[in-house]
Amino acid sequence: MASVSFNRKRAKLKQVLGIRARLALLAVILVAPLMLERIRSLEDTRTRQIAQATAEFTTVARHSADAQREVISSVETILKSEAFIRASAGGVSKSCDVLRASLPSNLPWIRTLLIAGADGRIQCATNNMYVGLDLSDRPYFQQAQTSGRFVLSDFILSRPVQTPTVMAVYPVSAFSGTSDAVVLATVNLDWMSKVMNNLGGRAGITAVLVDSAGTVLAAPADQHSAVGRPLDNLPLMSAIADRALRSDQDEGSLSFLAADGSRRAVSYIRISGTNARLITSIDEDKVSAAVNRDIRTAYLQLGFVVVFVLLGALIAAEKVVIKPIEMLADMAKRLGEGDLSARAARNRLPAEFVPLARAFNAMAAQLSQRERELIASNDRLTVMASIDMLSGLNNRRGFQSRLDFEWMRAQQYGSDLALLMIDVDHFKLFNDTYGHLEGDSCLTRLGESLSGIAADTMGFAARYGGEEFCLLLPNTDVNRAVEIGEQVRAAVQRLCLPHITSAHMIVTVSIGVAAAKPNEALRPGDLIEAADAALYAAKHGGRNNVVEHGVHAIETGATEMMMAG
Repeated sequence: MASVSFNRKRAKLKQVLGIRARLALLAVILVAPLMLERIRSLEDTRTRQIAQATAEFTTVARHSADAQREVISSVETILKSEAFIRASAGGVSKSCDVLRASLPSNLPWIRTLLIAGADGRIQCATNNMYVGLDLSDRPYFQQAQTSGRFVLSDFILSRPVQTPTVMAVYPVSAFSGTSDAVVLATVNLDWMSKVMNNLGGRAGITAVLVDSAGTVLAAPADQHSAVGRPLDNLPLMSAIADRALRSDQDEGSLSFLAADGSRRAVSYIRISGTNARLITSIDEDKVSAAVNRDIRTAYLQLGFVVVFVLLGALIAAEKVVIKPIEMLADMAKRLGEGDLSARAARNRLPAEFVPLARAFNAMAAQLSQRERELIASNDRLTVMASIDMLSGLNNRRGFQSRLDFEWMRAQQYGSDLALLMIDVDHFKLFNDTYGHLEGDSCLTRLGESLSGIAADTMGFAARYGGEEFCLLLPNTDVNRAVEIGEQVRAAVQRLCLPHITSAHMIVTVSIGVAAAKPNEALRPGDLIEAADAALYAAKHGGRNNVVEHGVHAIETGATEMMMAG
């Protein structure tokens, strides 16, 4: 009886472990790696997306910080100009008349220009409601008087109309040497917020500009309600408020787990010349929300695949099941390894596997498209970062990059490298006489001429800053560089741009020329310094001329100059 019972149990076990059950078990074993590979691929995609979004947003944030720097720098330039006028005018009424007529229409971020006496009382303003106000108790007024340099205040409410603003201050003493008066400007915070609009409208991303006390000065339109509020009161920002405001570093970043459980990446950038900082926060969960949904969908899809394969294994031969799985597993592996061209050949698959193949192909196509868009976006940002929009030439950043490259190449081949530093003569007087719009037009015309000469001489032209340009000439000795400098000087003179405050009655340029053979003992900055020294000599030698800094002078540190033209 015992023997019969054992045989029956063994028969039942064989029935349970028959061919279909073994095929089903084999199918599960084959599908499991596919599931894991698919999930890992999506997890990798989420990680890459977060990293790419963070990198892209960081780049955009830096551009926004640069734009804020440009806004503040333009305000400082206006104040310096007004302070110089006040120091030169010798009287309150004359400087006030000039002030009222000089508020630039193309700088909408300046609301009002004001002049306050040494006692802090406003003497004149482009808006008469400010005249007579006493600012002597304001910290920014006292700081400007004490330090003798440009000051940007923290967030304040303008007294006459209780409008949120910040005050930019520049002391006249910087020019006159006496504590005579200060020039002030009220800054339009709404405009500073407009500059940040490219940081808004992004899921999971917060960006604010704060002052030294942690009060929000500006924010994108979708976060405008934060303006005027302390950083400590903003959700998910208070955790880094103290560190960001007290840090001596110009830039910094950190990651932390917020109180709501979300993973946050926060960075801050100081606005050069001020105590203001641009602070950005990225909620990694929201940024990767689409991929998270794809992962959840993938779990459902793969669950369906498991059931389908198990059922198919009971009725299909091994070849019908195993080969399609191997094909899809190989594609998933290629995608996981970064091969975005991988596609499933649907005509080689059974009809039951076609929907899964479509899902894989759609995912691969979307990833490939996203990668192309990111590459194109990065290319556009790179171009924008190195072009001066006014003159059409490369900006200082683009010039420095090209100088470093040409320096290394000249050092490698033992060739000459020359540099022309070009400055528009009496350009401040030109702006004061004809206005900033004509000044911009003048710089544009000069940029066009310089671009043509650069093309003819195989050179590299750039706007170095303000009214100063430069022309880098690879494989060019000093004698040829002086000849090209004369071409530039003559080309500008032929433009015949009127300049009644110049001795020549037209716009002219002064040019400093330097050339060297790069070697281990020199650095690119030595070439710039030599050309600047030559430009200084050209300015003090009567302007509208070309001055050469000798080659040996760069190599020995001498200051010998030669006049040319």
